[in-house]
Amino acid sequence: MNTDLKLKKELLSPPGDTIQETIDTIGMSQAELAERIGRPKEKLNDMIKGREPITLKTAVSLERVLGIPVSFWMARENDYRIELANIEQQEFLETCYGWLELFPIRELKKMKWLPDTRNRSDQVNALLKFFGIASPLQWEDIYLKEAVTTAFKISLANTLSPHAISAWIRIGELKSMNEKLPEFDRSLFNNALDDIKLLVTRQPENFQDQLHHICFRCGVAVFYTPCLPKAPISGATWWKGKNPIIQLTGRYKTNDRFWFDFYHEAGHIMKHGKKEIFLEDLEGSPIDKEKEQEANQFAQRYLFPQVAFEKLVSKKMFNDSDIAEYAARYDTHPAIVVGQLQHSGVMGYHQGNHFKIPINLFG
Repeated sequence: MNTDLKLKKELLSPPGDTIQETIDTIGMSQAELAERIGRPKEKLNDMIKGREPITLKTAVSLERVLGIPVSFWMARENDYRIELANIEQQEFLETCYGWLELFPIRELKKMKWLPDTRNRSDQVNALLKFFGIASPLQWEDIYLKEAVTTAFKISLANTLSPHAISAWIRIGELKSMNEKLPEFDRSLFNNALDDIKLLVTRQPENFQDQLHHICFRCGVAVFYTPCLPKAPISGATWWKGKNPIIQLTGRYKTNDRFWFDFYHEAGHIMKHGKKEIFLEDLEGSPIDKEKEQEANQFAQRYLFPQVAFEKLVSKKMFNDSDIAEYAARYDTHPAIVVGQLQHSGVMGYHQGNHFKIPINLFG
């Protein structure tokens, strides 16, 4: 224990000190006082030592016997308990320093999710508030154990850095609390996915804002959250109540990957369950390969369908003009075509990149 805290705790005066001083002054023993207020001697001694609180009923009795008002005893008790609780809370926070060091505190400060302080106790307290938990034990219950009671099922126990990943997910949760979404309209969102193709083909500068607004009208929240150190993740899909949440990092910083990630997450919304959370590109996270493949196919169908891909590849020899032509024919961006050709191995990752548009969601 911190030496200063230990000394402060030892010097803290319980209200029982005032009881003892008062009966010493009037020449009354603890045994007599116990008899007069109708409490066992042992209970009175515990109260004098601060081990038992002064209740309202006891304060009334002390007023009658010692002539000191009820309000004094209750205020004295309240002040003592608050100061004692503050000391014990500081002691508890010191035990959490090791837990604190497992999180990307510097980055969370930069993002303004934690206060800019070097005091470790203040940092621990802020981190507990950030997660909305009482202690690190609750963090383990929510993020490491299989049987959880949060809105979605997740266990990060097998991931390489569950602490950083949980912080990234939590940012999305906190953002969703401030998003007053309309009721999710599946049909409207399905139609909006076609409309969003205009953003894909035109790639306007404010595409992320337009995407957010379009999805919002359908009851879908789209949030952009930077990757945190040791949490290399491209996106996630989960549900808050009756509304789906898409959380994207823009990790790969090109338009082809951004749009594939978005439509992949949209595929989870349209095809999979509300009680699941899907974390993309995260090593060690539980993966349902069938559902991931379905989401990939969903994204491909919207962005550059397999039939188009096969027609282009069948040409065997194709150039930039062919890529641009097929992109225009299927209402997509040439970068999308290049991305799929690269992913399939038809093109090397060093080829066709001049079609790609760099994006940075966070300036």
